[in-house]
Amino acid sequence: MTLIDLTAPKTATPSRLQGLPVAIVGAGPIGLAAAANLTERGIDFVLLEAGDRIGASVTQWGHTRLFSPWKHLVDPAAKRLLAETGWVEPPADSLPTGSELVERFLAPLAALPAIAARTRLGVDVTDVTREGMDRTRTAGRAQTPFLLRMRTADGVEELTARAVIDASGTYLTPNSLGSSGLDPLGLPEVADLVSHALPDVLGSERAAFAGRHTVVVGAGHSAANTLLKLATLAEQEPDTRITWVIRNATATRVSTSPDDELEARASIGARVDALVDSGRIELVDRFEIVRLARGIDDEASVARITGRRGDGLETISADRIVNATGFRPNLDMLREIRLELDDIVEAPRRLAPLIDPNVHSCGTVEPHGFAELTQPERDFFIVGMKSYGRAPTFLLATGYEQVRSVSAWLAGDAAAARNVELVLPATGVCSTGAPATTGAAATAGASNGGCCS
Repeated sequence: MTLIDLTAPKTATPSRLQGLPVAIVGAGPIGLAAAANLTERGIDFVLLEAGDRIGASVTQWGHTRLFSPWKHLVDPAAKRLLAETGWVEPPADSLPTGSELVERFLAPLAALPAIAARTRLGVDVTDVTREGMDRTRTAGRAQTPFLLRMRTADGVEELTARAVIDASGTYLTPNSLGSSGLDPLGLPEVADLVSHALPDVLGSERAAFAGRHTVVVGAGHSAANTLLKLATLAEQEPDTRITWVIRNATATRVSTSPDDELEARASIGARVDALVDSGRIELVDRFEIVRLARGIDDEASVARITGRRGDGLETISADRIVNATGFRPNLDMLREIRLELDDIVEAPRRLAPLIDPNVHSCGTVEPHGFAELTQPERDFFIVGMKSYGRAPTFLLATGYEQVRSVSAWLAGDAAAARNVELVLPATGVCSTGAPATTGAAATAGASNGGCCS
């Protein structure tokens, strides 16, 4: 393993890296915050976004309101840059939707000339490596440019960079519906009946749910949010039925605490519990999905969901399945990068003990920066929701501090890189025996279980 000296930054940029930009993968909140910090530092960069717009993943759940108020959603460096343009910061205590986060903050930030000129949309980074080196070659590795391979509208392209900040998130790689971590047998047969974690059941996707039976799978805040929206739909469309499937005995992740400073999040568990108690939501606990199949009920296609429950198997039929089981990082693109990840949560190994959801809540995660995010691959950093791997405890404010520290390190400012500070809202969730929020109180769109009310 290549050991990296964290005691001092580089004193000079090696010649092969001279003049190359820092590549930022992902133009969500954290990627744009990285761009803002690099802009303030005078460091050249290129911002690569797979979607056709800034904050493309956030836009997919744009109808959903976040738990966090604006005062926790605006990156400090971005705020300073925007202030120079006359940008008006939204009211500190109001709760935006995902779309409002994009429209009122991310889009104006991305439109700043220093960032807009360095942004490429519709660029899907499929691989990251070192130029002319696979992961087995060591000699001269740290002085060799990174090579990013990308799918674009014009075909496959490659780009070189002196450093890489991977802020690509996890929203596009949801966890499996199967309790084993693998896709259940038969998933391809019913894939058209499976929805993403936060469908717009009261808006653009209403027709797919109104008057139908929906099974929501998952025990986090994404599931709870969708259950609440479906309950509202059922009031308007009486034939709408709702079943909530969880694999444990209780849905502890959406339990609430009176100590949670995010009021919108604190109330969600009690609201769902009341709907279960009243019979408006049917709760099926201890159900581990093993197989899916297509069937016909009343001349309509349905999904047959078979799972282990107790000592036997049970089957539930549904018109629609909502996969709200959380998210995981896409590590395939990093196969040729030397990574040191935790075996359990797939987070950077130094960071993992600080974010273990069995120990820490969203509000008890310690401040951390470049040192905890450092990999054996020098100047390669995973940040944002992706840095948390499968741990469902990420907050946007955490990601902003990550990229501030990383940017300082890349600028050679070791003191600022190490001086990490973070003040998070107090919370009674995410710890052992309490709910574990997924995504952020304001997520980057990567993982939304803890983002929405």
